[in-house]
Amino acid sequence: MKAALLRRMMNVWPPFAASGIHVEEIASDWSYARVALKFRPWNRNYMGTQFGGNLFKMGDPFWAILAIRRMGDGYLVWDAAAEIQFVAPGRETVYTEFRFDDDIRDELIESAATGRKTLRWFENDIVTADGTVIARTRKQLYVRRKPQRKTRAK
Repeated sequence: MKAALLRRMMNVWPPFAASGIHVEEIASDWSYARVALKFRPWNRNYMGTQFGGNLFKMGDPFWAILAIRRMGDGYLVWDAAAEIQFVAPGRETVYTEFRFDDDIRDELIESAATGRKTLRWFENDIVTADGTVIARTRKQLYVRRKPQRKTRAK
């Protein structure tokens, strides 16, 4: 699947669409994604600010998706852990970005070369248009080379 198609599909996916989450960009080489969370009456919490669950949800799948696509078919990639720190109340549309460059890919390939699992944390901020940090998220990915299938001699 191409990145542009996944972006369009995610924008109509009910868990994102109903929450006001909009995937603005996924780079064609899977190295970058940008996501926005619009501030709407139906996604406010009791205090009238961005609902924390939506702040977390807006970034939930992206580190794993980018890693899966950038690592290739020879690797298993899973979410292992996640956390969020709420920094300031969000009362407007917020944004977050994900960058999975060649250096990160190369680091994971080298770390997983032995076939053992690799755990790596990824961090990103959720910010307003002027750069004010609303929340910080961390996601830990599990990465491992897929076992080589043994072929039988005939």
